[in-house]
Amino acid sequence: MKEIEQLIAISRKYGSDSRYVIAGGGNTSYKDDEKLWVKASGYPLATITEDGFAVLDRRKLAVISERTYSADPALREEEVKNDLAAACLTKDRRPSVETSMHNAIHYRYVVHLHPTMVNALMCSRDAEAATQRLFGDEAVYIPYTDPGYTLFREVENRIGICRASSGREPAILLLQNHGIFVGADTTEEIEAIYDRVIGRIEAVTGVLTTEPVSVPDCVADVLPAIRMMLGTQGFKTLKVRNNSRIAAFAATAAEFAKIAVPFSPDIIVYCKSKYLYLTGETAEELLVEAETAIRDYTVQNGYTPKVLLVKGIGLVAAGDSAAGCDIILDVYEDMMKIAEAAQPFGGEHPMTQAQIDFIDHWEVENYRRKVSAGGASGRVENKTVIITGAAQGFGEGIARCLIREGANIVVADLNETAGTATAENLCRLAGNNRAFFVRTDVSDTESLRRLIYETVCHFGGLDVFISNAGVLRAGGLEEMTPEQFEFVTKINYSAYFYCAQAASRVMKLQNRYAPENYGDIIQINSKSGLRGSKANFAYAGGKFGGLGLTQSFALELASYRIKVNAVCPGNFYEGPLWSNPENGLFLQYLRAGKVPGAKTVDDVRAYYMAQVPMGKGTGPEDVTRAVLYLIDQTCETGQALPVTGGQVMLN
Repeated sequence: MKEIEQLIAISRKYGSDSRYVIAGGGNTSYKDDEKLWVKASGYPLATITEDGFAVLDRRKLAVISERTYSADPALREEEVKNDLAAACLTKDRRPSVETSMHNAIHYRYVVHLHPTMVNALMCSRDAEAATQRLFGDEAVYIPYTDPGYTLFREVENRIGICRASSGREPAILLLQNHGIFVGADTTEEIEAIYDRVIGRIEAVTGVLTTEPVSVPDCVADVLPAIRMMLGTQGFKTLKVRNNSRIAAFAATAAEFAKIAVPFSPDIIVYCKSKYLYLTGETAEELLVEAETAIRDYTVQNGYTPKVLLVKGIGLVAAGDSAAGCDIILDVYEDMMKIAEAAQPFGGEHPMTQAQIDFIDHWEVENYRRKVSAGGASGRVENKTVIITGAAQGFGEGIARCLIREGANIVVADLNETAGTATAENLCRLAGNNRAFFVRTDVSDTESLRRLIYETVCHFGGLDVFISNAGVLRAGGLEEMTPEQFEFVTKINYSAYFYCAQAASRVMKLQNRYAPENYGDIIQINSKSGLRGSKANFAYAGGKFGGLGLTQSFALELASYRIKVNAVCPGNFYEGPLWSNPENGLFLQYLRAGKVPGAKTVDDVRAYYMAQVPMGKGTGPEDVTRAVLYLIDQTCETGQALPVTGGQVMLN
């Protein structure tokens, strides 16, 4: 149906515009004389297809207007939900709780959204009077009413009054502390009405602007500890955001007070209703303040906070997933925008405690929370993992395996083009976890400091550091130049020290506030770290040294509950290290004469395959199984775990 195509198009238009929709909120519909198509719960408008709409029988839906329900609110909502389900023709899709309101509006198309500028008006003290000044009889104003059946009856009643007094169908419904419904018989009319509404409001408020403000470096000394303070019910992911608006609301207690109580149901769903404001001047002062504040908050509310506004640092989201953090940040910053734009309308008007309590315990909103949160996803769910050299090869393969196990992945690599592409590909494999790229030179301590900073800003801390980046230059004593030897040693040996140093600082801080937590530093070493390698001494020497560092780091960091281990893979023949046609090891070894009698690359490949008892190369999946084992166990450190297909066996 072309009408459904138009419904999908307008849904996506507004759903992908953050000025109108945050966190997939709002719903849209189309109706003919017999059926109603309405967005189903759990389907975001930005990407909705026809399958995202529930279809209802309008005749059966009309029962909700005619029936008398229980006086008990909980029982009444259950009865209404059952009648809604009975009218639904698509039993696998739960229709929006606001479906009855869509049906009560007689226009063919209805688009219900929570635009920032509309809510600046609707969440203001002068909402009703200002609505009358701006729109007159063109809009119907609905005072705040608890959502569900009671709101439907209030909307239905107000529409009826408008029809009786003016003889027309209202096209604009403005709901206090909620949002807007717009109805029309074409989607073009819907767009024109929205443009007119937003334009009139912005003529009073002006267009909101913001300037970037960097998150200070001290965040790395604060957020990992706060993450552990919040992790009473499993790992949390934290993410920090800062800009001129956030900095202004974080500057004083008076400014924070403007956004200390929620304005609308969506804010409660995603951010809960109470937020922490921290003002410590130094990192240590902040940690002392946070520890007390989080403990008291948890005792009072039975859960940990989702929103922390930290003076001098920014807005911190504490989510059950990385995706959840993005939603929390977007929703709470939108609340700041609403508060800012509400000032010309008398200032912000938060919800009452009774209204908040209703939303906080309403089954429909709990369902939305559940859909948004998603489910458990793997053995390293919500753990943050840095993998150096992850743009390609073993590193990319390990990252691919771990993101499927629920980890948040930081792709650290010098190759910006490949690294960015890898991170994007990983995100496509992810559930509610995420991956991102940081250009990193593992031989540069300042680059590693930046890597840790970016990791903390994106995910709040660090659980596993996989030192995988490595280089190889084959050659015997006569061929190897001092410059080549120094280069290989710097990357394969010295850089491992720099990485362990940077990673352990964060893990020590975390474990100071989590007495049962363990951190992991894992070097991806090599079978060449377990036995010498002819015409490859620079590589083997660095890897041998890496095992010495592993054992030494393990002894030093054991008391901090940081395990340090190495995985020693066999040959990943299909990876670029071996098979690159320009400088892969097969080609290097052929040129170096490492394999007697070999005349082609295939001869070199066959020679090495014949040395593996299991008859197979070592792939990223094999290495990842070893990595997961090392993460899981809590009683081994300083170990070198061979994954060689039996090519190297330890005594």
